[in-house]
Amino acid sequence: MIQKREDVRNVAIIAHVDHGKTTLVDGLLHQSGVFRANQEVQERVMDSNALERERGITILSKNTAVYYKGVKINIIDTPGHADFGGEVERVLKMVNGVILVVDAFEGPMPQTRFVLSKAMALDLPVIVCINKIDRPGARPVEVIDEVLELLMDLGASDEQIDCPFVFASAKSGIATLDLGRVGSSMKPLFETIIDYIPAPEGDPEAETQVLISTIDYNEYIGRIGVGKVDNGCLKVNQEVVIVNHHDPDKKKKVKVSKLYEFEGLNRVEVQEARIGSIVAISGISDLHIGDTICSPENPVAIPFQKISEPTISMTFNVNDSPLAGKEGKYVTSRHLRDRLYRELNTDVSLRVEDTDTTESFKVSGRGELHLSVLIETMRREGYEFAVSKAEVIYQYDDKGRRLEPMEQCFVDVPEEFAGNVIQKLGERKGELVNMGTIPGGYTRLEFNIPSRGLIGYRGDFLTDTKGNGIMNTIFSGYAPYKGDISYRKQGSLIAFEQGTAVAYGLFNAQERGFLFISPGEQVYSGMIVGQSGKTEDIEVNVCKTKHLTNTRSSSADEALRLVPPRILSLEQAIEYIDVDELLEVTPTHLRIRKKILDPRLRKRANISAAMKNQK
Repeated sequence: MIQKREDVRNVAIIAHVDHGKTTLVDGLLHQSGVFRANQEVQERVMDSNALERERGITILSKNTAVYYKGVKINIIDTPGHADFGGEVERVLKMVNGVILVVDAFEGPMPQTRFVLSKAMALDLPVIVCINKIDRPGARPVEVIDEVLELLMDLGASDEQIDCPFVFASAKSGIATLDLGRVGSSMKPLFETIIDYIPAPEGDPEAETQVLISTIDYNEYIGRIGVGKVDNGCLKVNQEVVIVNHHDPDKKKKVKVSKLYEFEGLNRVEVQEARIGSIVAISGISDLHIGDTICSPENPVAIPFQKISEPTISMTFNVNDSPLAGKEGKYVTSRHLRDRLYRELNTDVSLRVEDTDTTESFKVSGRGELHLSVLIETMRREGYEFAVSKAEVIYQYDDKGRRLEPMEQCFVDVPEEFAGNVIQKLGERKGELVNMGTIPGGYTRLEFNIPSRGLIGYRGDFLTDTKGNGIMNTIFSGYAPYKGDISYRKQGSLIAFEQGTAVAYGLFNAQERGFLFISPGEQVYSGMIVGQSGKTEDIEVNVCKTKHLTNTRSSSADEALRLVPPRILSLEQAIEYIDVDELLEVTPTHLRIRKKILDPRLRKRANISAAMKNQK
């Protein structure tokens, strides 16, 4: 018999990137008494990963739980960035409603539409939280209309359009239902969750059914599956069967060794979990996202939507440069392969494939940021490897036509830079579909553009808008191939020989373009040390020292003035490399190099490529 569990609410917090989801969770945690009054707590406490804290974004969804008036509220904080959309898609299966956070100044943005459409496809009730109402230029009244328009655009039902609106300042820890009144706490949001989000329901007498929506990984415990108990109850030492909706042949008997529920920021060990509880299960090695844990008597899989396919791929190679193996802890193909396949344990949107050689692997993800976060994580763990330029993944229709991934690109720029952006994106096959003004003297441009047109553009965009532009993209589907795009207009400055870069050699090289390195750095033949001012590649000798003479004066070297080098970040280096180049990644250095290091072999390869193009 189906019953409701009134002492539990399961809710996910969804929003566009940087609209304040994680800060809102902070406010709920503080005001529910999770922390002691005198406890020091860092901001955005849910962003536990070092990369998340540095970048100010959420990469992995996180579970927490708070109590309000005797009701346990399980909260899932989700990522806002499009590249981590796979995280959002799957966790929505665990909850009975969502809180949509919208910035009171920016209003609904591209990712707001994406996450809201996913919630509405599952027919989840929505609480709209208009956040940052104390921000200068906040316009909550207009944002209400914009959210209602978005709901109608997405075909919302009457109940969904009639959703409650809560106005909040997550940073100040206040919420209110009436814009005319200033709130004093988060109580109105807690009350709205209890009143509006339905209690989870299921049959406590039925056989056990738990859908695994997230996989965590711990070096000591191994795989930890997180999911919601849909029916029956789950107990420690219970014999269960793993089945999967998309893999009918999967049927594996296992035993539940440990069971946890969430309390604040901690996992608390429990002996059993009832319907509606969000649990973490450890001790099952072969557990994957989308698996259902069932009683052996009635192994029925719960349907689980397929996660969107990746759109961009890179080749990860074993580092074979002359400086290979000197800085990394893990450098062999076995190390690289094991680490990449281990990432599949927790990242549902990633694909890893073996290639023709044992030295390289094709890694596919949802975007450049998705892959760059993996690269940065691996280099911090001590891995050393090389990656190729990001390339899009093509598909083919029934007639054999090549289809490529397309993005909807929204650009907010000051009026004087709009022409520049339109021209640059036009060159990259972007089609301007909408243009309008938004508050603050900004112009909003909307483009349809191939995903490959955006590869390597972010750096140019910041330069063209003097750092004042905001660009957001969202995958919109596949369309026929739009034609070739030339990515980089300038060539590279290539080191002529192996050795140590010296001031005299760099001084002569800097006349040819911008440098990426400083004196004292190790270089090798075929390594890229700068960007050429011309379209072709130029070889330079940065190790060249000045010949000593008997008549040399003591002040002869004082006139050498080096321009500070342009030190590229990981994202900038990934954007910079061209199709015939690689990025060498080590724990201490990022080096750009040609795929073919030998200058004679490189010249031959260029000639044969040019002849092919002529044909």
